[in-house]
Amino acid sequence: MSDITNYYGFILAVIMLSITPGADTVFILTKSIAGGYRQGFASVFGIVCGLFVHTMLAAFGLSVILMTSALLFNIVKIAGAAYLIYLGIMALKSKSSININEDNASYSFFAVFRQGFFTNILNPKVALFFLALLPQFVKSNVSSPVPFLILGLTFIFIGSLWSIFLVWASARMSNILRQSKFSYYLNKTAGIIFITLGLNILRLKN
Repeated sequence: MSDITNYYGFILAVIMLSITPGADTVFILTKSIAGGYRQGFASVFGIVCGLFVHTMLAAFGLSVILMTSALLFNIVKIAGAAYLIYLGIMALKSKSSININEDNASYSFFAVFRQGFFTNILNPKVALFFLALLPQFVKSNVSSPVPFLILGLTFIFIGSLWSIFLVWASARMSNILRQSKFSYYLNKTAGIIFITLGLNILRLKN
């Protein structure tokens, strides 16, 4: 911890980032309302595993390749954008509201976990966030990956707490939402947001 500077400032930054809606937030809310706690926690688990990968890459310097290699950056950027746009198109093409009843049985825990994992891991903004933020809270003469690991795990812990709250709140509301058209409009809104996020990723500069 002695190699970390302004740790509480880092915690505040992570809290603000966590409560700001993004691709992960939309995905968790959509799955929680559609499939309740099971799909909600599956989505959180997938996203957290994705964050672990980003943390390891940042801590050991491998994410530097992602930012310095134009080819690799563009491959990941395009793959992540394409996946988000695909999710958005699928949501927009849906002719019914988000499935909240029996149809949810067709979505296994692993299927939702896989979607959450790839939604996070293929988003280069997450890797760039780690690269941009973590070094600001570590002393410049540190060569060990440990401080970066501590900061990354702190980010994951805070983000997980917020994500669990989102699952709890949205899953409890599902009984009310299934009686209205809110889920239908959420599905369409989520589709637009996913497509917009995907297009914004494509606008990132190397």
